[in-house]
Amino acid sequence: MAVFTPVSLEQLSDWIQQFPLGRATSIRGISSGIENSNFFIGTERGEYVLTLFEKLHIEQLPFYLELMRHLAQRGIPVPAPVPSHSGAIANLLNDKPAAIVSKLEGESQLDPQPVHCAALGDMLARMHLAGRDFKIMQPNLRGLAWWLENTPSVLPFLPPELARLLTDEVQYQQDFAGTETYRALPRGPVHADLFRNNAMFVGERLSGIFDFYFAGCDTWLFDLAVTVNDWCVELDTGVLDQARAEAMLDAYRAVRPFTDAESQAWQPMLRAAALRFWLSRLVDFYMPREAEMLTPHDPAHFERILRLRIAHAPAAL
Repeated sequence: MAVFTPVSLEQLSDWIQQFPLGRATSIRGISSGIENSNFFIGTERGEYVLTLFEKLHIEQLPFYLELMRHLAQRGIPVPAPVPSHSGAIANLLNDKPAAIVSKLEGESQLDPQPVHCAALGDMLARMHLAGRDFKIMQPNLRGLAWWLENTPSVLPFLPPELARLLTDEVQYQQDFAGTETYRALPRGPVHADLFRNNAMFVGERLSGIFDFYFAGCDTWLFDLAVTVNDWCVELDTGVLDQARAEAMLDAYRAVRPFTDAESQAWQPMLRAAALRFWLSRLVDFYMPREAEMLTPHDPAHFERILRLRIAHAPAAL
């Protein structure tokens, strides 16, 4: 969520007149993340979040914004898009597609304990079930097809040993995607980027999750693996913390029990989740885009996690 496209208060004041929010009173850039331009904005009706989409076209936004509206209507704590007077939830600002969503209360829990992981596991399962009747279909745009397309672009930057690790894992995931086990995995809309900084807590209460702009239709198990690989690891080593992992998995399965195929696929999905973020961080690190507020994440973090998930099979779900 770096700022690639600046927005002044004067520009916002003119643009926001098409929304039922009254006068704009403030705007402040959000520095975390690396994909879109995000701002906290103050209005006469309260505080909201403004996002300018740097890569997505306005025609692609209905999936993300309508998914958020769909989930919010079903009691999942997510930001709700604010429609304009004409009913549009995506509008152009500074020649970029833009949207306003409600601002969640609380703060991110960057040192999660088992109680926080349990709350997230429960909510993630409820979110998956709530999305079953969502009508818009869009694949995970950072899935296997993206891995195959982008791996060749980063290989020239890598030493031979890392290049082999990357190509071998992409091949492993391509082979696994062709198996009956993979095809049997339950799927639907997923968040696909549910890191610690994309959830809010008030004390030990989960007040919401946000930043759905990597969402897509994929296996629910991949979504859970992405979440476990961030919330349930020691950040300096990538090693799984069993207490946190068990808390998240137990809370998830209490809402939606795992299938036999999911139990068999747990290690491959943990590997896939690590690969996805290792590769995206390699792309951002070696081929960065200019932004006012941007510090690319260290790719080595998810390289370590991938190596660990390959070397150590986790307990069955």
